[in-house]
Amino acid sequence: MSKILIIEDEAAIRRVLKKIISEENDDYQVEEAEDGLMGIEMISKSDFDLVLCDIKMPKMDGVEVLEKVKKIKPEIPMVMISGHGDLDTAVNTMRLGAFDYISKPPDLNRLLNTVRNALDRKELVVENKLLKKKVSKKYEMIGESEPISHIKAIIEKVAPTDARVLITGPNGTGKELVAHWLHEKSERTKAPMVEVNCAAIPSELIESELFGHVKGSFTGANKDRAGKFEAANGGTIFLDEIGDMSLSAQAKVLRALQENKISRVGSDKDIKVNVRVIAATNKNLKKEISEGRFREDLYHRLAVILIKVPALNERRDDIPLLINFFANQVATEQGNAVKSFSSKAIKLLQEYDWTGNIRELRNVVERLIILGEKEVSENDVKLFASK
Repeated sequence: MSKILIIEDEAAIRRVLKKIISEENDDYQVEEAEDGLMGIEMISKSDFDLVLCDIKMPKMDGVEVLEKVKKIKPEIPMVMISGHGDLDTAVNTMRLGAFDYISKPPDLNRLLNTVRNALDRKELVVENKLLKKKVSKKYEMIGESEPISHIKAIIEKVAPTDARVLITGPNGTGKELVAHWLHEKSERTKAPMVEVNCAAIPSELIESELFGHVKGSFTGANKDRAGKFEAANGGTIFLDEIGDMSLSAQAKVLRALQENKISRVGSDKDIKVNVRVIAATNKNLKKEISEGRFREDLYHRLAVILIKVPALNERRDDIPLLINFFANQVATEQGNAVKSFSSKAIKLLQEYDWTGNIRELRNVVERLIILGEKEVSENDVKLFASK
C-alpha cells in the first residue's frame, strides 16, 4: 500500500484531491495536512511514498516544506501544487528537487499520471538503495580486532581522497574487500570499479587488457577495443596481484599514473583518463625490486598509502565473528536454517593454523554446516575440519 500525503491549506481542494486519488487505486492510503508545519511533523513521524504540497500557504510555504523534506527524507518524491501566479516559483521548485508540479485546478489525467510516475520513481529509489546495501554487504569487512579496526580507520581517512593505495598481505586475507571499501566510500562511487587480476592474464595480453588495442595491431586483433583504464574512467581501477605484471606493462602503467593518459596497443594516439588506481599484491615488492622484477619508480607511485592486511592467525579474536557471518551467509545461499557452533567448536577453530586465511575458514565453515550436527560440535570440528 502506498501512503500519500496532501499538504494544502484549502479544505475543499484537499477533499477533491483525496477523492480523485483514493478512487483511482484501493492501494492508495491518502492523508491530509492543513499547513506546512503540520505536514513536516507528519512526515517526520511516518513514512510516506509521495507528498503533494501547495506552494502558497500560511505559516510555512511549499518551498520551505520542500527544502525541509529534502533534508530529512530526501527519497520522498514531492509534487508541488501551484496557482496560475505561482508557475515561476513552481519551476524553481524543480531545481530544488521537486518531482513535478501541477497547476490549479488540477487536470484529472495529469494528476493521476504524475502520482503513478512519482510512486514508480520512489520504488526505484528504494530498490537501488537495497541493491547498494547488498553490494556493501557482499564486501563487508568483518572483525573488531585491533589490526582490522586500524585498517577501517585508515579507509575512512583515505577513501574520500584520490590517493593511490597499495594493499599487501597473504592470499585469502581479503585484500579485495579493502579495495572495494575504498571505492564505495570514495567520491567515485557512482562511477565503475574495474578489477584486473594481473596474475590471471598472459603476459603477452596484459597490455591489451589494460590499455586496449587497435585493429590489426597483433594476430587476433580484429577490431578496435578499449582497455580497462578507459572502462574505469571517472572511477577506480583495482590492479590485483600487480607483482605479477610484466616490466613492459609496468612502464605503461607508470606513464598512465604520471601523465593521466594512455595509448592503445598499435596506436600513438593519446587518450586522457581520470582513474584512481588501487593495487594489491601478496609479494614482497621491495624484494622484487632488488631482483629486477618490479620497477622502483612504479612502486613509489603506487604506494602513496600502504595498507597491510593481516593473516587470519594474527587476528584470531575475529574468528567467532567470521564463523557467525559465514554460517549466516551459507544458510542464505542454501536456503536452510542457520546452524550454530558450540563454544568448544569455536575455541578449537580459533586454535587452528589458518594457512589459507579467511578463504580457508569460509570453506571449513561451509563443510561443517553440511556435514555437522544441528549444532556444530567440537567433535564435528575434529572429524571434518582437519587439514
